[in-house]
Amino acid sequence: MKGYVVTETRTGIPGDPELMQFALESGASYTPRRDRSITKIMADEDAVGVIIWEQEGPVLYQGGERFFYHPSMGKNRVSRIRKGQSDPMVEAMGLEKGCEVLDCTMGLGADALVVSFVVGDEGRVVGVESSPITAAIVRWGIKKYSKGPAWLKGAMDRIEIICGEHLEVLKELPDRSFDIVYFDPMFRHPINSSRAISPLRQLANHKPLSEEAVAEALRVARRRVVVKERAGSTEFERLGFKPVFAGEHREIAYGIIDARPS
Repeated sequence: MKGYVVTETRTGIPGDPELMQFALESGASYTPRRDRSITKIMADEDAVGVIIWEQEGPVLYQGGERFFYHPSMGKNRVSRIRKGQSDPMVEAMGLEKGCEVLDCTMGLGADALVVSFVVGDEGRVVGVESSPITAAIVRWGIKKYSKGPAWLKGAMDRIEIICGEHLEVLKELPDRSFDIVYFDPMFRHPINSSRAISPLRQLANHKPLSEEAVAEALRVARRRVVVKERAGSTEFERLGFKPVFAGEHREIAYGIIDARPS
């Protein structure tokens, strides 16, 4: 199979400069629409998936699923924080304004959005994503997102996105260059069949978190390293995390390792 292809909507402009930039960043091949259906494009191009360049951002069609950037999951959590409610991830991180956070497994960016809101303009959040398609869809989805209040858009726009393998990114970073390093590995046994997460699983890196990555994260972190896992997971023990924070659902927990004193 050819891989991923990107094209405009039926009424879109062929070769739109933003579309072509997206193709370059994502590694998808551009093909003119020529009034073809998605099914026809898939067959003609022998493609794994087809990305349509919508006005609101790129939308991937693959395996009967649609994948696009939307802040709903993160937005709902931020809305609760704004009302004074707690967020387990924020508590596990010990997050506060001005913190600098490296999210090593960005995915759809829901956690990065929450972090960005909490740390504010004084802080920094960098999201690392190994899939070029996912990274580009989230990056351009954020750029073209025009709905919602200013506090939401501001938090979205502050997220810095790096496409790469998190271990390689960590190795290139100086010692103690972020306050918190965060991992949310893709659960090998899904807790539910969330329609938001289902398409992401087709693009996600399913490798387990490595001891080497945790060691590098501890070198990079000034305060602590945090991992999200299933409650009761043996990963906490294998990697040396203390599973002390319950998640938003009883099936989820957050483990921490405090950084070594300098």
